[in-house]
Amino acid sequence: MTQPIARRLFLGSAAASLLPAAPAAGRRYLLLDDRNVERTENTVLRVSRAEKESRNPLFKEDKPWEVRYDNLYANVRKDASSGIYQCWYSPFIVDEAVSGTSVAERAKIRYRPRNREMGLCYAESRDGLSWTKPELGLVEFEGSKKNNLVVRGPHGTGVCFDGHETDPARRYKMFFVERGMSGAFSPDGKRWSEAVKFPEIDAVGDTHNNAIWVPALKKYVGVTRLWDRPAKQRLVGRTESTDFVHWTKAVEVLRADPGSLDRQTYAMPIFEYEGVYLGLVTMFHVPSDTSQTELAWSPDTVHWQRIDPGSAVVPLGPAGSVDAGCAYGAAPVFEKDEIRIYYGGSNGPHTGWREGFLCLARLRPGRFAGFEPRVAGTAATVVTRPVTVTSADLRINAEARGGQIRVGVIEGGGAAALSQAVPIQADVLDGVCRWKKGGLRPLLGKEVQFVFDIQGARVFSFRFA
Repeated sequence: MTQPIARRLFLGSAAASLLPAAPAAGRRYLLLDDRNVERTENTVLRVSRAEKESRNPLFKEDKPWEVRYDNLYANVRKDASSGIYQCWYSPFIVDEAVSGTSVAERAKIRYRPRNREMGLCYAESRDGLSWTKPELGLVEFEGSKKNNLVVRGPHGTGVCFDGHETDPARRYKMFFVERGMSGAFSPDGKRWSEAVKFPEIDAVGDTHNNAIWVPALKKYVGVTRLWDRPAKQRLVGRTESTDFVHWTKAVEVLRADPGSLDRQTYAMPIFEYEGVYLGLVTMFHVPSDTSQTELAWSPDTVHWQRIDPGSAVVPLGPAGSVDAGCAYGAAPVFEKDEIRIYYGGSNGPHTGWREGFLCLARLRPGRFAGFEPRVAGTAATVVTRPVTVTSADLRINAEARGGQIRVGVIEGGGAAALSQAVPIQADVLDGVCRWKKGGLRPLLGKEVQFVFDIQGARVFSFRFA
């Protein structure tokens, strides 16, 4: 029996002011992007929890110039030509409180930082799991250049590889704070220019500063920290530039929810994924002095919204683990069969004695967040905005083992016959939507809406193959 779903039955959801551009061929329509969703009923958008690597930690504070990792502020990329994983990270190379206090003494006194200096180190790996810290011979530390330091002094450094850049000497870019917001350039990520000051940004910048090229804007977008001093609030600030030299004044784009002021936005590496911008926002819980990595999204890098606040993509580990106190996520590395989220973990609280580590957690492709029933055991529905059918082959990314998802099609404002589709009852990353009768071929080139009827399952995205 056909089960029609009338459009007027669904509860309206807040619509973004900007409609998405038509996706590139084969690109996923992520349902976390509310420009792709017209209406929902009895749903909740849940963040996925990344699976932590069993071999964590991948590396630790084991060099004389790695006195304290603190938040690590890792920047990891995989070189497309060599396949080598590269990691830039920011330890305190000088911290007299740490170097002058034995482990036994630390149990008796409170950690108070004293005479600190941060540096930027470089590590690399063939598989992203076993890392080496090469002796680069570039920067002197305690009379020797046998270390993996690439620069001394910068705080909260973001490093990016800029494929848009035409000048080979500026292919790698650094965004940091050192007596004000600054940047630097490099041909290889190891040998860096002198710092260039960016005073017009006018930000404190005591966070993981980071920047990316945004093709739609034809600008670089930088993320840093601002402060609301009267409210004692850390804020996410945004600045932009056409040349990575002249920047706009940073403005606030994200802060703690008014009803949860004890969870502050500490850091937010940003990146583009499937036509949207995502941020791995580290939320600092002031009462417990701990931090975990959550998720935010934006259609344009200007308007940001947290997804499933309070739920972590990279949560804290259990007591005694290497990430029991803090987990600071880095912008992901996207592999064909997984999303790698490297992060700085520490086994103690943010302002206390702690040891730091590079760690790894994984997500399956396309699964940052998805819709599921708000109430377990009930059905939920998602109706997409109109999309143009570009292929008769519809693919679904969903977790439906033990439940099911039925897909219906609305054409011309009518109703959707859910019984025409074969229910999806498996865990599928790119599952083919099969039809008992009909199908999408007669609708090629036309605008339709899809209806997802969800029972005991979660749906993340769809695409045309």
